[in-house]
Amino acid sequence: MSKIVIIGSAHPFRGGGITTFNHRLTKELLKEGHDCEIYSFSLQYPSFMFPGTSQYTDEPAPENITIHSVINSINPFNWIKTGRRLKKLKPDLIIVRFWLPLMGPAFGTILRIAKKNRHTKIICLADNVIPHEKRAGDKLFTKYFLKPCDAFVVMSEKVKKDLEQFEKKKPVILQPHPLYDNFGEIVSKADARNFLKLPTEEKIILFFGFIRKYKGLDLLLEAMADERIKKADIKLLVAGEFYEDEKAYREQITRLGIEEQLILKTDFIPDSDVKYYLCAADAVVQPYRNATQSGVTPLAYHFEKPMVVTNVGGLPALVSHNEAGLVVEPTAASIASGILEFYKTGEQHFLPFLKEKKKQFSWPVLTKQILDLSNTIPKSE
Repeated sequence: MSKIVIIGSAHPFRGGGITTFNHRLTKELLKEGHDCEIYSFSLQYPSFMFPGTSQYTDEPAPENITIHSVINSINPFNWIKTGRRLKKLKPDLIIVRFWLPLMGPAFGTILRIAKKNRHTKIICLADNVIPHEKRAGDKLFTKYFLKPCDAFVVMSEKVKKDLEQFEKKKPVILQPHPLYDNFGEIVSKADARNFLKLPTEEKIILFFGFIRKYKGLDLLLEAMADERIKKADIKLLVAGEFYEDEKAYREQITRLGIEEQLILKTDFIPDSDVKYYLCAADAVVQPYRNATQSGVTPLAYHFEKPMVVTNVGGLPALVSHNEAGLVVEPTAASIASGILEFYKTGEQHFLPFLKEKKKQFSWPVLTKQILDLSNTIPKSE
């Protein structure tokens, strides 16, 4: 049994997929007999830097998980204090999540101090190394963070290649994102649509998750204005909170005249409702401009929903063309063609592939990879 600390977002912060991932990873490690706790934030983002309506969730904390809300991302004195706390705690392993260079100074300082106990090993679980939206200082902050890490786990080939721009000597393993299996079981499409008060017989595709520029919702809106889509009477359900100014999207919808084709649910989606949105859809569309991996993909696999994804980043490797879904180019015309091809092929065609493929993405596989990697790392000096 190992003493393990996960550093990253946790309840009561929303954090999107990262928070959910950290909770689920902790539960798996606890189930396997390890002593695992999360060190999360007292302050994650200053309010003026947060793009959504609230950083916090109203949902109850996950059961049987110890969460220490102690890290202030912008207070250097706090970083020193937290680092000393972890140094004294002396965990066998720290698994630190990295998704944004902004966290580099805080995490890098904490890890440097923690390692001074000459016992703790550090594995970075990297969601991104090069951010989707670039800012001044990104490279400097990222380099500072990466230095105290002993090894890395990435979940897509794109992140692996990005990491190689900074670090070529330390061990790296690639393990695809496990399934989000903690949002409940599959419910029937009819029951899901009834819960969401959606029409039972309509053709409905789903865009799910935080709305940010790189996710390409504007491309999907352009696709919805395609005359072929209009004639097919296909509706788009947009479920997720705006993480940027929604004015441009509202103006685009009006300009395209597609109001009647859209079902907008653009408030934050609580975890308890996630299954209904996935199960209500015929297919999930990920029209990304660029991508590393996506937390939406394992959600779609869990709920056995075919996907239409763009040919960018790690998406094509996760969604086998004409099996788990369809891979299209990141243009409105290609996305529209992919949606129409999905309906022509039929949802049932994809189900056997989805059921078989989802078996490969389990949490025990990820934890084994992490722990095996940890065993290859010499103790800190």
